[in-house]
Amino acid sequence: MDAAVLHARLSDWFDDAARDLPWRLPSRTPWGVLVSEFMLQQTPVSRVLPVWEDWMSRWPAPADLAAAPAGEALRHWGRLGYPRRALRLHAAATAVVVHHGGNVPNSYAELLALPGVGTYTAAAVAAFAFGHRETVVDTNIRRVHARLVGG
Repeated sequence: MDAAVLHARLSDWFDDAARDLPWRLPSRTPWGVLVSEFMLQQTPVSRVLPVWEDWMSRWPAPADLAAAPAGEALRHWGRLGYPRRALRLHAAATAVVVHHGGNVPNSYAELLALPGVGTYTAAAVAAFAFGHRETVVDTNIRRVHARLVGG
């Protein structure tokens, strides 16, 4: 299948089937996208959504989380699993405040330099929060690609 046709079909499918999630809304913030990406690592959306909403009401900006003790981040991480992600997100919030004036950086390289941010998360935040053209490939994308291309 031609790549352009494949991309168009996938985009059309996503437009029809995408779930309404707060980190996808036009009102989303780069911080909200970053928080969602940390939380969604190996954790289903159904478990992330209530915790994400609590975090965003409690810490609506990186400075809010950075000002809180790391233990509070752990406590409010709840049952999302892999609790060191909460500590890394807290460290990332602190770095955003110290090195970026409290604003989530918008370049892939600057995002990648944040604690706890790997290649996928940097690409995802750059693409989803800032509209940059980045290659965002996770297990789900690999699975779809394998099924469409490999049969």
